[in-house]
Amino acid sequence: MRKPRDYDAELQALTDKAKALKSRKQTQLGELVIATGADVLSIEQLAGALIDAVGADAVRKEAWRKSGATFFRGDGAHARKGTRSNAGGASASDAGAQSHSGETSAE
Repeated sequence: MRKPRDYDAELQALTDKAKALKSRKQTQLGELVIATGADVLSIEQLAGALIDAVGADAVRKEAWRKSGATFFRGDGAHARKGTRSNAGGASASDAGAQSHSGETSAE
């Protein structure tokens, strides 16, 4: 005879896993903001840049992705320098895109 499933324990385990993933995501986003130098922006500027990034066109997002890939390959100073000369929202958008797909999008 099969052992009955403990649905409450399974649900609790899934809830705990979801909380851990959310916490890890938040930590990684904070680390990304600091690593890209976007922590020098005010919270309002950072929020505005992220809002603009969400609505950006595909061509611009692809350019950000390439710049972000360069950043993560170890040429972070070059990628940061490039983002500051552009629209200024690229560093902030890195964080949003990173959390979503596991890849980066930067300006």
